[in-house]
Order: sequence, then C-alpha cells, then structure tokens
Amino acid sequence: MINAAGRALAAGDPLGALKRVALRQDPAALALRGIAMAQLGDFAKAKTLLKSAARAFSPREAVARARCVVAEAEIALVSRDLGWPEKALRAARATLHAHGDRVNAAYAGSIEARRLILIGRLDEAERLLAGFDPGPLPPVARVAHELAAAGIAVRRLRTKAARSAFGRASLAAYEAKIPALRAEVEAASLVLNTPVGRQIAQGSEKLLPLDEVETLLASGAFVIDACRNVVREADKVVSLASRPVLFVLARTLAEAWPGDASRETLLRRAFRARHADESHRARLRVEMGRLRAELGALAEINATAAGFALTPLGAGEVVVLAPPVEEQHGAVLAFLADGESWSSSALAIALGASARTVQRALEELSAERKVQAIGRGRARRWMMPPVTGFPTVLLLPGPLPSD
Repeated sequence: MINAAGRALAAGDPLGALKRVALRQDPAALALRGIAMAQLGDFAKAKTLLKSAARAFSPREAVARARCVVAEAEIALVSRDLGWPEKALRAARATLHAHGDRVNAAYAGSIEARRLILIGRLDEAERLLAGFDPGPLPPVARVAHELAAAGIAVRRLRTKAARSAFGRASLAAYEAKIPALRAEVEAASLVLNTPVGRQIAQGSEKLLPLDEVETLLASGAFVIDACRNVVREADKVVSLASRPVLFVLARTLAEAWPGDASRETLLRRAFRARHADESHRARLRVEMGRLRAELGALAEINATAAGFALTPLGAGEVVVLAPPVEEQHGAVLAFLADGESWSSSALAIALGASARTVQRALEELSAERKVQAIGRGRARRWMMPPVTGFPTVLLLPGPLPSD
C-alpha cells in the first residue's frame, strides 16, 4: 500500500494516495500523507505530518528523514516561507547524495536554487546548478531543475536561454503527465511575453517584453535603468543604487534629452522643493558636480540658460528604462504579482528591507485595496486580491468530472 500511495503521488493523484494511507500512523504513511496534503494545498497540515514522520523514523533511517526535510523545504518555498533554515536543506541534500539517492539530492538542489533566486542571490544559484546534467533524472525532477535555470536566465536577461529552459521544462512536464505541473510551467513561462519594462525616450513611452529589454541594453544606447538604479552603455555600468538623488537627476536629464531640464524641474524632482531658494540652488550645483564625476566616462553634463543638459560621449540615443508600473511600494507589488501568498517576513528577506518597513507598506496597500491579508498572527499571508465579478468554476452548471 505504501508503494501504491507513492506511485499515486508521483502521478499527481493525492486523493488516490490518501485512500491508501489515510488511516495509517507509521512513519512512511505520515510522510506520504504530508506530501498529499501539500499537493492539495493544506500546507500547515502537510508540515505537521512531515515533522511527525521525520521524528518517527529511526536514526538509522537517515535517507527517509532527509526526504522529509526536502519535502518540508519545498512546502516552505511554495508558501514563501523564506526564513526556513537553509542549512537543514543542505544537510539533507548531502545525506541523500552520500547514500546514493541521486534523484532526490538533485531535487533538493533545485529547491535550494529556486529559493536563492527569489532572494536575489543569483551567483550562488548559478554555481549550484552549473555543470549538472538533468537528463538522467525523472521528469518531475527535470522540471524543477529547468525552472530554476529559467529563473536565473530571466533575471540575467538571457532570453534565448530562458526560452530553451522553459521549453525543456514543458517537455518534461508533458512526460510526467501531471496537469498541475504543466500548468505551473505554462504560468512561469508567461514572463517571456509579459511587459517587464517601459522605455521612455523623447517624450514617448513603450512597454517592452523581456527580449526587447535585452536588445535595448545590448544596443549601445545610453540607458538610465530605473529598474536597478544604474546607468548603462553597452558593457559599461555605473551604479547609483546608493545615490538616489544623483539617480533622480540623471533620469530627469535623460527624459529631457536632447533638450535640457530646467532647474525648477530638477529641484522639484530631486529635492521635492516647491519653493526653491538659494540654498536649494547651491545644493543642486553640488549634486550636479558629483553626477559629472560619476558619469564622466560616459557623458557630459553642461549648464544651460534654463538648467542642465546631458550629452552622451559615445551613444547616439538616450533612453530611460523604467518598471512597467511605477508607484509607491511598487517592489512589494512586483513580488506579490506572482500569485503566491507571502508573509511579511519573507517579503522583507526578498526585498532586503526591515520587517517593519514592509509591514507599513502592506498596511498602506491594504488600505488602498491593492493587496489583501489571509490568516492571523504568524500565519498571516499577503496576496493580490482576486479578480471580482466572476463565479468560481465549482459554481458553474454542468456535469461533474465523475458523472
């Protein structure tokens, strides 16, 4: 019965697995019930069952315990519990590898890589996946590996590599014959056709998908990248992430190119000065001098009668690359747009911000009805509100699948 339940879970049939082990209390049955509950979306119950199973296995059953840890780590990833101890996953992966369980060790590596991608540690995730051939793995493990590789490629703006990884993941998902897995791959691959940036140049705006953003950054244009707060020209990059005032000045000059930006506009946007006095003008001159020093290898900044003008040294075009939607707390909304429910602590880890800052942002967004909370206390999760005005599929008339 245990083997039959395991085969049912591998085929994406959690109800079939529960029929076989729902009343059993032995460690293997508890672990399988936990995985089944996770597939059904009851993550709290799944974690409880997996912890009970890990405690119930004897110390000699190290592989079984390690598999429970890997399953718990996957639940933590899906439920966006990014504070889950990564050392436990690494230890479980080492145990599985030492005992010859290559498939589950590789799956654990894919889970760890996807967590690193979510929190922006791309170099570590890339090193984790480098040099590993997923070909001999079963389809489900190959899907996990390719989704991690695609996630890295998307964030590195390698559209061709991302498209290839999504294609391999899709083939593996069809081999697995699990509808939920195919749906996950299809949902993840939508990023290739979704606008991920907004091009602002000479008074006009244009939404750009991933491949066009990659083309723009490789074109040799002088790009003010408002997604990462850097200035780019081909392979030359000047980071202004820690100099927000300088970045605002650079962006304002770029948006005014080929003309000049007035001093009033620069003061209003950089210093939020409604009524500028001589001290504001003096500070503007100082900050412009600092910006000239930062961008000296890429562009000149010259004073004009009305304000200041930007003149690139080598590029023939100046472009601002902005996020598709810019508003306060836009970074929080960008993470919640993946459709998953996030805890405020997980958002704080992913954003590199304090927990209190994220909580204030979520409260403001909730007051504006842009996000909604589910649960209370430590179990509270945040997500984008569902589209209203449409009935759920279970309420639609028609025969049930069993009819």
